[in-house]
Amino acid sequence: MESPRPSKRRRVSSHDLITPPALDLTDSTDTGELSGPDAQLDRLLDHATHVLATEAAALASITRLYRTSDPARQSLRDAVRAIITAQELGGRVIACGVGKSAYIAQKLTATCKSLGISASFLHACEAMHGDLGDIRGEKDVLLFVSYSGKTPELLSLLTHVPEGTRIIAMTSHTRPQDCRLLEGSDEGILLPAPVPEREEVSFGVQAPTTSTTCALAVSDMLALTVAEQMHGKRKGEVFVRNHPGGAIGVTEREVKKRKRRGVDVSALELPSPEASASDDG
Repeated sequence: MESPRPSKRRRVSSHDLITPPALDLTDSTDTGELSGPDAQLDRLLDHATHVLATEAAALASITRLYRTSDPARQSLRDAVRAIITAQELGGRVIACGVGKSAYIAQKLTATCKSLGISASFLHACEAMHGDLGDIRGEKDVLLFVSYSGKTPELLSLLTHVPEGTRIIAMTSHTRPQDCRLLEGSDEGILLPAPVPEREEVSFGVQAPTTSTTCALAVSDMLALTVAEQMHGKRKGEVFVRNHPGGAIGVTEREVKKRKRRGVDVSALELPSPEASASDDG
């Protein structure tokens, strides 16, 4: 079941944003409006900022969901507890997806690792060709990323998941019973990541954009919440220890060196891009 579409457009506050209406980019020559290259560029820029406004509205909507919805908040609690339990048992959170959702799962995995949360990425197609051995049953938590919640590759994988593996599904649904990935799972957890309006309505194309933005935000929320529970105020130290490279690592090392020498670090310069293969952390 898709998230209900707003019935009408209205001006609202930042706490109650809705998706801006789609723009009409057709030539306006016959309407008496300005025409030519400048007018066309203005329409394109309007469309560009419409994309930003639409995704910002979707993030505001999902923030409101996790602030006000008891089922969503309980799902987040359950997901955090399941991952913490897996960590205590020596297991991992295994993020799985295909297509654009696979990139979200990969980003979630990388973020977890940097925060000291044992994690790995599993591509659903590769799992069916041997990578299924990465899942070690009840020690691990398998987290599916899928907007539809019925991606065929993920559904096919379900029947081969080791018994006792805890399942978390990050989908567009707001009720577990509507998500096919959780069918027959009494302990399955739904992490809702809905959008107010489908991309084809907002932008005229079904390319995952708003939906992947929301999935990425929910992934970050989950990883940072687990890290807070595991490490508390030490999560910054854990991250720095796991990230010695790039501008982040170089900067932290230089700060420590200068502090030891009693040098003022308030105006510390970042290293040049040539100093590292990663200049943005």
